[in-house]
Amino acid sequence: MTRQPKPHTQSPGMVCYDFKELSPRERYKLLIGAVVPRPIALVTTIDREGRINAAPFSFFNCLSADPAILAIGVEYRPSGPQKDTGRNVRETQAFTINIVSDHILEAMNVCAVPFEPGIDELQKAGLTASNGIKVPSPFILEAPAAFECRHHTTLSIGNSREIILGEVVYAHMRADTIDTTNLHIDPFALDAVGRMGGQGYVSTRDYFDLPTMSVDQWNKGELAQRTPRRQDQSE
Repeated sequence: MTRQPKPHTQSPGMVCYDFKELSPRERYKLLIGAVVPRPIALVTTIDREGRINAAPFSFFNCLSADPAILAIGVEYRPSGPQKDTGRNVRETQAFTINIVSDHILEAMNVCAVPFEPGIDELQKAGLTASNGIKVPSPFILEAPAAFECRHHTTLSIGNSREIILGEVVYAHMRADTIDTTNLHIDPFALDAVGRMGGQGYVSTRDYFDLPTMSVDQWNKGELAQRTPRRQDQSE
């Protein structure tokens, strides 16, 4: 019989859960279903023999700009040992984060197949590895953006996951995604996808602006309004 977690009823109109009473899987389901959309990092690394590994992670985000820090959450294999990504980062002290666009979504999904260690997922997915400039791990030529990272810190979280922080040392941006005069990124050209709960994904093409209000605007009751962003509209 499937276990049914018992909700609390302390807040009217809300279904509430004490995370101490939930299994790891139940916590996972609540988090990935509600913390959405999540950006996707297609992480490329190499092992000691120089063999390429590529794997997608949606427990991923930017945490700092000074220093420039990106973070990925890497779950261990069900059998216990580290995944190839975590082991390779430990051994080479480097990794590259490639942003996943709609154009490479299916190829990213091939990289998620649990191949044996030593298999080149990029080759299986039909993606092109290009040599890194400041780190040994390659970047993906078809990705709209890629960030070469040097290992900064690894945090061991319980018995099932580690959080890897990397300092960005070099960036590759596809020319049509960026205005080089002001470094603004064109979200339509980037065409990134995000992860929802379960097997769900979302496009970022439904895009609008919502300006942050000043205190003076708030005091005057001038609430900011959503403005749909057109594809031909510059930053």
